[in-house]
Amino acid sequence: MTIHITPDDMRSTHSPEYAERVGSDPEVWRLSWLPERRLSRDQAYAGMELDELISDLTAANDRLAHAQINALADTLGIVWEQAIIRLYKRMLARFDDPDENAPRPPLTRPRTTTYLFGHGGTRQANYG
Repeated sequence: MTIHITPDDMRSTHSPEYAERVGSDPEVWRLSWLPERRLSRDQAYAGMELDELISDLTAANDRLAHAQINALADTLGIVWEQAIIRLYKRMLARFDDPDENAPRPPLTRPRTTTYLFGHGGTRQANYG
């Protein structure tokens, strides 16, 4: 997992979510999945880390990852459950894309992380 940072935005190699600088102030940022909050650069980075941890399926049973998720959510001033719900809703919104030409997997084939998270990952995980 890598977060690419420029002076104006932060992007993940693991998730389609991003953070961007707001206006000309270098210390005011917003997250794509938490747009109503104005954040510091450190908080935006914490939000990107939080998104990557929540998107990492190997962390599902990892107690240390759970503690880190809780700490990162606290940095943003939200509870970890709220972060998971918001990111899940963003993922569902990508599924409900009104563009009828958007590629969709056949119903008989299991969905994989590549389709669910919208990135070019190679990890294979089935979601029914």
